Amino acid sequence: MDIKTKMNARFKDLQGGLFLNVSKADVGEGASVFQKAGGDVMAWADMFYPDPSIPESVKKATMEAVKGGFPSHYTLPVGMYELRCALAEHIHERTGLAIDPSRNVIVTPGSDSGLLFAMMPFLEAGDEVLVPDPSYPSNYLNCKLLGAKAVHVPTWYDDNYRIHIEELEKRVTPHTKMVLLTHPNNPTTVVYRKDNLEELARFIVRHDLVLVCDQAFEDHIFNGIEFVSPCTLPGMWERTVTVCSLSKGYGLSGYRMAYLYADDHIMDVFYGGAVNVLGAPCTASTFGAIAALKDKTILPEYHERLERRRSIFGIIGCCLTVLPHSEVLVERLQRIEGTWGLRRKWLII
Repeated sequence: MDIKTKMNARFKDLQGGLFLNVSKADVGEGASVFQKAGGDVMAWADMFYPDPSIPESVKKATMEAVKGGFPSHYTLPVGMYELRCALAEHIHERTGLAIDPSRNVIVTPGSDSGLLFAMMPFLEAGDEVLVPDPSYPSNYLNCKLLGAKAVHVPTWYDDNYRIHIEELEKRVTPHTKMVLLTHPNNPTTVVYRKDNLEELARFIVRHDLVLVCDQAFEDHIFNGIEFVSPCTLPGMWERTVTVCSLSKGYGLSGYRMAYLYADDHIMDVFYGGAVNVLGAPCTASTFGAIAALKDKTILPEYHERLERRRSIFGIIGCCLTVLPHSEVLVERLQRIEGTWGLRRKWLII
């Protein structure tokens, strides 16, 4: 029996590395196979890997919670209220938005699942999603998994990957439902400028579309560039879902803490489906996340460390991309950051 003949077309051609080799590091055991062969993973999405990197305030809160015994229990599927309050304050500090922790924010187990969950209520078979390209690979696969079609909208290095509205206009159809934006962009690191986002917002409003904006890398912006959340622009709050993470800016990838924020008419649907799709956030991680958000020293300290890495490598970029260019630079990083066991083979994820 070929069991895949029983699967739907969205899933049946997925490969997890059990029968065929996969090249994507985060599929199956791709990264661990590479490491066993003598390679090293330079995880730019996990910025301090493999060094121990839990801030002391977070470590203390997590350990105290575990010692108290409460993390053996569920928290609410939408996230503990105290965490949602801390997130609402964090969002307000960054955007000026008045966020109701009981109506505008939900906690998710990482931003990848959060991104898929953010898209789920809007997409069905036959829908089309405009995706500025290059973009995060999951943006394309998520569309497929939800039965929609990802429409690639080209951007170019020569003008810093600016989104050209005329390219969007060429590709919009009666089936277009959504624009899916990664901001700052992964993999280009571009932070879209305010004027470009305003153009994009007018396009979205004009065509009555939804925006899902993945801002997982928003916490560390360099070169004095202003970061603007598209949901703050005119006409955008009621049609935008913003996806954020504590994995990148706070270096807490293993804690699996992320969140969505949106208008309460959208959030009501997320609250209604959370237990079925997301389950409940990790309770132990919740206490650590609250401590991280309350500790106002973490982000500035990490920003300084990342700026130092950028100066070492001489990278010109906007957010936290770091790429090795020579063994000499790797040795300098090893001395300064205490990175473990770096060799000549690299896998960047």
